[in-house]
Amino acid sequence: MDPAELRRSIPALEERTYFNTGASGPSPRHVVEAATGFLERHEFEGHGPRDPYEMGFGAIDDAREVAAEFLGAGTDDLAFTRSTADGISLVAGAIDFQPGDVVVRTDLEHPAGTLPWDRLADTHGVEVRVVPTDRGRLDMAALKDAVTDARLVVLSSLTWTHGTRLPVGEVVDIAHDAGAQVLVDAVQSVGHHPVDVTDWGADFVAGAGHKWLLGVWGAGMLYVDPAAHDRLRQTRIGYRSVEDPSASEYTYHDGGRRFEVGTTTPAPYVALAEAIETVEAVGFETIQSRVQRLTDRLKAGLGDRLVSPDAYESGLVTFAVEDPEATVQRLGEAGVVVRSLPQPEGAVRASVHAFNTAEDVDRLLDAL
Repeated sequence: MDPAELRRSIPALEERTYFNTGASGPSPRHVVEAATGFLERHEFEGHGPRDPYEMGFGAIDDAREVAAEFLGAGTDDLAFTRSTADGISLVAGAIDFQPGDVVVRTDLEHPAGTLPWDRLADTHGVEVRVVPTDRGRLDMAALKDAVTDARLVVLSSLTWTHGTRLPVGEVVDIAHDAGAQVLVDAVQSVGHHPVDVTDWGADFVAGAGHKWLLGVWGAGMLYVDPAAHDRLRQTRIGYRSVEDPSASEYTYHDGGRRFEVGTTTPAPYVALAEAIETVEAVGFETIQSRVQRLTDRLKAGLGDRLVSPDAYESGLVTFAVEDPEATVQRLGEAGVVVRSLPQPEGAVRASVHAFNTAEDVDRLLDAL
């Protein structure tokens, strides 16, 4: 599939110029039809000769195989969640935090990666240390100082504020040397550039399919390194998270399945598998080379308004404006979709994907 074919498959692009994939990607028609088609088959055919649970959980297991291979993970090490925030929260609730335990995060985390630790500070006396960044770059010396006695380190693989790639592997090595585990928010990475969770070496990686993968809402992914299981003290449990729900004594599944509690709709995960196969059909070499050309064009047109790095790192391009909210509204009325950011102050972000064109970029620049 080439980018032009991908673009034609996305109905949302017929009436607008879309630069907000970093918030929510517009799904191709066939991805949505994969979800709705399965939902109909499950409800109309699964309650007859076929068992609806066997049909539903079979579809989830099939989708899990696709997602695990895409992320470089073992199938047993991947749990399906509702979102990135859901996955992060599940990890936060599965660690037996004690008063005085330390969680280290960067100052560029999405609220999904800050609120669980703020809550633990209130309920468990956890200390939250925030490592500073400069224009989307992590202060590695400050990180080394902060993790010396930490229990957990939290960071994004790709910053949602600047579009910079953080050195995940290096952070993991520093954290592990200090005895801390690492949780990575990878939602801006999956579908954006190749991701192999085992290369990172992190204990936990959370992501979702509704952004750069162009899937539908409701399909989150949580990778758990097998070696991390023994350090978890889960309280959340259900018939899907144990090996034998009828046994006199319960035993959690060894793998990621321990995070899946009960009955859920398979439809978003069926769509996730279809979305992954679509991205793979386009190919990351094509996606990244095209996004680089388009972001170079956009950055050149933005000039000194550019906040993101000059050199290509991702399709997230942040730039300064006098009134972000008014600018977003004005561009929206002109048919161009971008978003404002809570930080850095006075900034708007455009997300450039492979379905975008040079004409889209010029339309954005003209509208600005």
